[in-house]
Parts: sequence; structure tokens; C-alpha cells
Amino acid sequence: MNHRDQLVAACDHQLRSAQFKDFTVNGLQIEGREQVRRVMSGVTACQALLDEAVAWQADMVLVHHGYFWKNEPVAITGMKQRRIKTLLANDISLLAYHLPLDAHTEMGNNAQLAKRMGWKVEGCLDGELGEGLLWSGRLVVPQSIGELARQVAGVLAREPLLVEAPCQKPIERVAWCTGGAQDMITEAYEAGAQVFVSGEVSERTTHLAREMGIHYLAAGHHATERYGVQALGEWLASEFDVEHRFVDIDNPA
Repeated sequence: MNHRDQLVAACDHQLRSAQFKDFTVNGLQIEGREQVRRVMSGVTACQALLDEAVAWQADMVLVHHGYFWKNEPVAITGMKQRRIKTLLANDISLLAYHLPLDAHTEMGNNAQLAKRMGWKVEGCLDGELGEGLLWSGRLVVPQSIGELARQVAGVLAREPLLVEAPCQKPIERVAWCTGGAQDMITEAYEAGAQVFVSGEVSERTTHLAREMGIHYLAAGHHATERYGVQALGEWLASEFDVEHRFVDIDNPA
């Protein structure tokens, strides 16, 4: 078995978590037992995931969406109290990485989405690759927007919301950012992308896409961010003597 702090230090180093200014705490959020043999991963540290971790006798829970977000109430009451109590009562650590797990060049959510979709990564539009969150690239074979939407649905097992722009040229240039990144659509358009893919959509996004002339796909916040934490968990299992299990708690958002 491995010491908890070894796994935390390895993840912190691999994801360069200290370099990111985030809305939450990246790294160890709840301290559990020292020795770790089982790591359960999931997108969000919801109660359902914690219950699965207790049943599996996990020593550590690894997530993309943890706790202690900026501007949330400080008091540990209600739902927050029940979640934290579950972890503490069962001596389970909570390890969470938000923006560092979006940006990583191999295990990040953006990198993993591109890998599954078969997109050729060309760089970031808001920083260096591995630091920025808005990625750009090309399709290996040009597609119509309808064909691309069907591919996204097949890969993510979720029907995306499609906003079509008037232009019907074959799609070659794509920009994407997983999760709640819908407002990056303007940067994607200005960089020459023909389609922008994110997780969530806002009311304004539809009008922006139509009036700027860029296709838009909202593929699901949860659906687009399932793969980074899986990759990180699998990496931990390959580097350390730990067992890893990913649990997908369904979320239609």
C-alpha cells in the first residue's frame, strides 16, 4: 500500500496544480487514512458517489468537482455536513482537481475529449497548451455539422444540443472547452473556428452562435468531463500499488 501523501504529491506535481488560480482548493480537501489501497473516481463528490466509495471500502475519492468553492457559504450544514461527515466517519480522503484537470495535455478533460473524438489538437486559444482552457484543432476528415453532432452523441452517449449557423460549409476547424465554458464562443469565433463545443449552454449562447455565424454544440457538462478524472485514476493505478474504480453517477446536465 501507498501513503496518502505520496499520491497527493504525485497528482499535484503531474497536474501542476499550484500554478492555477482557481475557484476552489485543488488537491487534498478532506484528509482520511494514511494508507491507500483503493481509489474511487467520479466527476463530482456527490452523496451517491460517497456512498459507493463506502460500500467499496475505498480509501480515497478522486473527483473533478469537489468542495469549498469561492463565495459559497462557509457553514458546514445540511447537505455539505452530510457529505463531509460520510468521508470523516469512514476515514476516506477527498482529492479534487478542477482547472488543472481541464488543462492537462494528456489526462485533462479537453485532451481526453479530443482523443475520443479523433480531433487533431493544434493549440490553446487562451494560453500555452497545458495551461489554457480553450483548445483548438482540426477534424481529420471534414464533416457536416449534422455528422459531427451525431458523432458527439455516439461517443458521449448523450444527444448534444445543436445550434446551427447559416453557413453550411464542411467543418474542418473546431474549438472546444469542456464543462461550463459557453461564453468562450466569442473567442472561438474570433480565432476562426467553424464550430465550438462546450458542456453547458446559456440562453444568450444561441443568439451569439447564430449572429456570429459559428455552429455550437452543448454536449453536456457532466458528459464532457467524465474522462479526465478516469485518466488520472488510471495513471495513479499504473504508478502506485492501488486499485482504481471509476463510478459514473448519471447527470443529464
